[in-house]
Amino acid sequence: MFAYVARQAILDREQKIQGYELLFRDGKQNCFPEVQPDQATSKILTSSHLTLGLEDITGGSTAFINFYEDTLLHRFPTSLDPKSVVIELVETAPISDALVSACEQIKQMGYQFALDDHNFDPKWDVLLPYTSMLKVDIRDTPFEIIEKHVPKYKRQGIKLIAEKVETHEEFKRFYDLGFDLFQGYFFSRPELIRKKDLPSSKLSLLQLITESTQDRMDYDRINEIIERDVSLSYMLLRFINNPMFNKSQKISSLRHALNYMGDGEVKKFVALLALANLGDDKPSELLGLSLIRAKFCELLARECKEPENPPKGFLVGLFSLLDALLDQSMRQVMEKLPILDELKAALCGERNSLAYYLATAITFEKADWARTKAFSKHLGVDQRKLHGMYNQAIVWSNSMTACV
Repeated sequence: MFAYVARQAILDREQKIQGYELLFRDGKQNCFPEVQPDQATSKILTSSHLTLGLEDITGGSTAFINFYEDTLLHRFPTSLDPKSVVIELVETAPISDALVSACEQIKQMGYQFALDDHNFDPKWDVLLPYTSMLKVDIRDTPFEIIEKHVPKYKRQGIKLIAEKVETHEEFKRFYDLGFDLFQGYFFSRPELIRKKDLPSSKLSLLQLITESTQDRMDYDRINEIIERDVSLSYMLLRFINNPMFNKSQKISSLRHALNYMGDGEVKKFVALLALANLGDDKPSELLGLSLIRAKFCELLARECKEPENPPKGFLVGLFSLLDALLDQSMRQVMEKLPILDELKAALCGERNSLAYYLATAITFEKADWARTKAFSKHLGVDQRKLHGMYNQAIVWSNSMTACV
């Protein structure tokens, strides 16, 4: 289905994934791509907009999709499975009898509605009987106004979604206010206030990460680290035996994996194994986002003819959220990791080719299409190819997180 699309996670109060908002490059305000009313549903679903399925993008989670007034009036959302989507009505839509009628009919067909960027204007009240969720931009709306209106919607059983939640403090503030869902990158920020020491188990995982970045891997040393924890050996074999990888036989040991896959691939999986275990007390989306960045940066590095052993593109993406996983600043984390200087520099914000790969990945997360275009030009990679790489990274990430 969708070709030029990004996604942003929506988490519940326990910071578990409840869905993703999809953001389209070729739709105004990142909406479902605009189409002419005389286009049949079958034509829409096979057009150039639509080459990646919803489940491929969301990993089976709910998709939150913005729709224009016109696309609602012509019932285009009804081409999608009501169990897999939430229809967001953009705040710029003019209220009309026709729009209210369309919302009522679509609601009766089993779809959930959300009012996007809700500003508490009474003009929207006519749509509340058909509304399951309200999305509130906490950047644009004063807290006092939000606080005043929350009880009204809670009494009506409408779920409240806080958008653009960027810090743990903001998450807690709106959690305490009674919000149900949260969208923003607060979960990818370290809680530096803790200043906690790392337990020995996590230090061992950091040692694994260090080994995965060396030009030559010490497999005796890696075996020694992994043998301390049976679960690590099990996890490594699950990752390597993922059906996404074309193998004629099952991998039974690290040595077997080395012989079969080669140094570069094994390094990726050792790093991946360590990262998955580092994040065992963190939101699962943190690992998922790390995996998408890793695969995208790997594909981009390959396109830019970057050497792959060690697989620096993959590793810069994978390690880019280590600060959030460990609740320490990235520079503190790097002090514990004697890894390649080029990787350290990129992860600490210095400019080099690896930093550009990572920055390009982040433009997709933010649906910052202007910067995506700029990086496309800077790196000399066609923007359509970048979108294809990002789609591939999402699909790969979904397959890998299923193994955790």
